[in-house]
Amino acid sequence: MVPDSLSALLPGSHVELMLKPTHFLFQSLELPDQAIEFLDGIVRAQIDRLTPWLASDAAFGFTQPSAPMDGRISVTVAAAPRDVITPYLDAMTALGAQAVSISTSLPDAQPERATIKLIKNEVRGGPEVVRVRRGVRATLLAASLAAGLGIIALVTIDAILAARQDELAQEIGRARAAAVAARGPASGSLAAGALVQRKRTAPSSVFILETLSKALPDNTYLTELRIEQAKLHLTGVTKDAPSLISLIEQSGFVPASFFAPTTRSPSEAGERFHIEATIRPRS
Repeated sequence: MVPDSLSALLPGSHVELMLKPTHFLFQSLELPDQAIEFLDGIVRAQIDRLTPWLASDAAFGFTQPSAPMDGRISVTVAAAPRDVITPYLDAMTALGAQAVSISTSLPDAQPERATIKLIKNEVRGGPEVVRVRRGVRATLLAASLAAGLGIIALVTIDAILAARQDELAQEIGRARAAAVAARGPASGSLAAGALVQRKRTAPSSVFILETLSKALPDNTYLTELRIEQAKLHLTGVTKDAPSLISLIEQSGFVPASFFAPTTRSPSEAGERFHIEATIRPRS
């Protein structure tokens, strides 16, 4: 039993328990002096050889190493089953202790090597830890709620946008129907008639090529022919460029004229000409 006066001091405190050596098994361990920096790992690896228990099932600690002698040091290991230590830890944490340290002492040992710490600052769920856990749980819960609300909001917005898109599509369809109705059948007939008239009056490319092939002499050949609306652009090579103007006008392309200077190249057998003529619409 812990006195009431002591129980009142335990909540949130750090408790160090000093247990009697009779609870523990002691074993000496000699090591090279280079092992001083790695004592924790070396002792843990040797627990199953020094004691009847595995390292996971034992509470253990060791003394400060002795002064090196002939390149070697020695430590004394204290160990006990963890089940023996657990009731002391549970008793202190049940009274509100935040951390508990378990120590023992070597019988008949020098003071500087007498104390062996087995469990150091083992936090067992004191009030501060409980508050931290509650805070973490509250934060996670709030984050989960926020994520859930965000998903619901996205689904709702998506549904609203889809509905608005359908409404816009219907409005566009109604506007198109109204525009077609406003034009009426007469408007459609006029447009169709205009297309037919344009087809009838527009010059035929086949007719133009056939007419030019008959009008141009055999010593003339075209390198480029362009038809732009009512204009005909001819580029080519001939023996007598000036004579082409009258031949083209006699074929019905009036007026005809040079739109660029006539040139002569050593690599070509005649004059390079550039003639522009007007195409008469068909009646």
